[in-house]
Amino acid sequence: MPKQPPKRVLLTALLFCLSGGSAQAGWWDKILEKTQQLQGKPAAEAVTSALSDDEVIRGLKEALGKGAEQAVSRLGKEGGFLNDLNVKIPMPEDLKKAEKVLRTFRQDKYADEFVATMNHAAERAVPEAAVLLNEAIQQMNLDDARAILKGPDDAATQYFRKTSEARLNERFLPLVQQATNQAGVTSAYKQLMQKAGPVASLMGKQANDVDGYVSGKAIDGLFKMMAAEEKLIRQDPLARGTDLLKKVFGSLKK
Repeated sequence: MPKQPPKRVLLTALLFCLSGGSAQAGWWDKILEKTQQLQGKPAAEAVTSALSDDEVIRGLKEALGKGAEQAVSRLGKEGGFLNDLNVKIPMPEDLKKAEKVLRTFRQDKYADEFVATMNHAAERAVPEAAVLLNEAIQQMNLDDARAILKGPDDAATQYFRKTSEARLNERFLPLVQQATNQAGVTSAYKQLMQKAGPVASLMGKQANDVDGYVSGKAIDGLFKMMAAEEKLIRQDPLARGTDLLKKVFGSLKK
């Protein structure tokens, strides 16, 4: 037996058809047709069709911009990386043996100093990434925006990472190199290696490319913060701030 339409939908369709006159021919067929239209339209399609193209793309760009701004603000300050366990840059895996030797012989301060200087370098470099992030946001098109709007809580950040990570890493690395010099990473690294003794000769690639390691971890931290902000905007109306964000993400009620 065919599934019967809900009474509320049926009544709506009935009133729609009767408004043209009760003697209208084929009125039951029109009721069924209207009911199927009301029932069959996908929720995601209904959401995006209620918004103009301009609103969809501006809303998603604003959300990404807000997430990037919050990420840069939180990470690009003293202790932004070092004091946040979610994004703190740890000792590179290839240097863990050296760290173990130092801590065994109660030379913890050299390992701690090296970790601190890496995180401070990331904190110095992050504010300079704001322009790069904004450039990537502006490249988003309408199809991207609609797909992101219907996607999971971190859909925008996933898109951003997929399309921009390589270019961002390439342009971010020189900023990190400058910041590592200012933060004293090189001297801290030399001290670490000197104190580690013979075990230093066993270190791998990461041990010789600290700048690349810090750059990659700093970008990971940025995306992680952006994803958290995106999720907040999607789930918490109070986090949306502007009328546009309220309209775009308010249309996604489940």
